[in-house]
Amino acid sequence: MADRHLEPDTPELRARWGSFALNKAWDAKAKAAIARYPAGRQRSAVMALLDYAQRQVGEETSTQGWLPIPVMEYVAKYLDMPVIRVVEVASFYMMYNLVPVGKFHVQVCGTTPCMLRGSDDLFTACKKRGMEIGHVSADGLWTLTEVECMGNCASAPMVQINDDNYEDLTAERLDAVLDALAAGKTPKSGTQEPGRHTVEPLGGPTTLKDMVKANHDYRGDWA
Repeated sequence: MADRHLEPDTPELRARWGSFALNKAWDAKAKAAIARYPAGRQRSAVMALLDYAQRQVGEETSTQGWLPIPVMEYVAKYLDMPVIRVVEVASFYMMYNLVPVGKFHVQVCGTTPCMLRGSDDLFTACKKRGMEIGHVSADGLWTLTEVECMGNCASAPMVQINDDNYEDLTAERLDAVLDALAAGKTPKSGTQEPGRHTVEPLGGPTTLKDMVKANHDYRGDWA
């Protein structure tokens, strides 16, 4: 499991992020998120605002983004809540990065189904590219994190890279995905098994076949 800790609050960190504020586009999203809750319940939008702040940091640093302490302080002030409450949320959910990450955050599932299906080989493939768990690679492209189950057990092993999942992986298939990302391309997300659409059986479904191309309503067929 990933080692979760806050980036030290240094003068250099303050100099870079002490004046952070959401830009016009992300501020509009923040106001819309707050408006979804009753008056006086603006703190309920903390998860959304942390996500928006992290994404803006990512845009400014050409990375996946992370949450420096001054940025979390900004979110706390925006929502009129104690900083510690914001830090509690940010440190609990793995979707928030507490330390700097690379352009691509490679999160490899190491839970039992993925491990039995070859996740160790995925870690080896990542390490051959200079990735080290919990660190940004020398070229600034990659951060490697081991995570727990992300709900793709039927198409294990899998990784999440930024906002996309890649499933049914082998070391070779992961290499192809990473090569494409490094080259500035957008590889196909989801299953990497040829001919497989989602997590249907290999060779295609044996029941409910009309669901393959449309959300078929079977209730009339069964009446």
